[in-house]
Amino acid sequence: MKITAIHTFKYWVDWCNWLFVRIDTDEGLCGWGEGSLHGAIDAVEAHISELAPQLIGQDPAGPERHWHRLYHAWRWRGGAVSQTALSALDIALWDLEGKRLGVPVARLLGGAIRTKLRAYASHWLQGAHTPEAAFEGAREAVRRGFTAFKCRPFSAEGLRNGEAAELRRAAGLMEAAREGAGDAEIFIECSELLSPRTAPMLDAALKPYRMGWFEEPIPFENARAMAQLQRTIDTPIATGERLLSRFEYRELLEHGGCRIVQPDLMHAGGFTEVRKIAALADTWYVPVAPHNPGGPICTAAAMHLAASVPNFLILEQMEPQRALRDRASNIPIRFEAGHMLLPEGPGLGIEPNLDALAEMSARPQPMSDPAGSLYW
Repeated sequence: MKITAIHTFKYWVDWCNWLFVRIDTDEGLCGWGEGSLHGAIDAVEAHISELAPQLIGQDPAGPERHWHRLYHAWRWRGGAVSQTALSALDIALWDLEGKRLGVPVARLLGGAIRTKLRAYASHWLQGAHTPEAAFEGAREAVRRGFTAFKCRPFSAEGLRNGEAAELRRAAGLMEAAREGAGDAEIFIECSELLSPRTAPMLDAALKPYRMGWFEEPIPFENARAMAQLQRTIDTPIATGERLLSRFEYRELLEHGGCRIVQPDLMHAGGFTEVRKIAALADTWYVPVAPHNPGGPICTAAAMHLAASVPNFLILEQMEPQRALRDRASNIPIRFEAGHMLLPEGPGLGIEPNLDALAEMSARPQPMSDPAGSLYW
């Protein structure tokens, strides 16, 4: 079997572009990957085209062998664009290997430890600006079968206008959400909007309502600062969606910078690298909750990883996009009693339905307002 072509497909979905990659072979089998970067998607696509000649004409067997060839193909390696391109190709190679052998990717990774994967509703309570709306939104998550959801009950603008008032507002929303959620876990998406000064304030304000984690409370670049914050607050820190390799995770784990790691298969090197990140985290007894913000291929890949690593905790489900993601897949992901059910077919077990996305042409990613991204 030889690789004959590599194709990319881009679509604008809600708040970012989805990018799929397909690796074709001379025997008719193909493998699908995803590299949906919230940002420079055209650069990712260009880098995939630069890496393609390293694969075309090659036997696709042995994804790890190809990963190392591609990773070391450039003197200046790493970075979000490069690693996302590599990740998309790596996922596609593992999908292709599973199809060639007639087994699921989880089998290639050592076998499924579990086939039911606990999930949480992400990007939840959007638009819930009153305690009544937060209560009803929490109740709705439970009605849908979730035992956990993630939300952001504060804003950068609110903090700028008066942090004490904004923290009281957040506490009011979470008090109502806790009442509506019952025993379900509530995770807080902080989006790097806090600081070592304000994060302890939020920790104290929300402590009565038993938050499951603070996700990325401060900017991710300084692992020691994150570790110092984790020693200061009681709520577990979850972080790592922007870390791109086990080398970047090493310092975070060595300093105790978090209690949950969140590697993203689309950005941290695909299956080949993220399973090593999971193993590294396991040596510190830190569980893995994969970051899962993309389309159907990203979701299926995250599920196969979650099924096969012993320290899996919970998987992100972008619940507001579930209907679209299901339409964009030839086989919708099954969801049952708060769990996503692992696809059973060979490879990833699903392929994208590009016809469902035909009207969603790719567009430039809007830039974030730097003045609104951080509050010190």
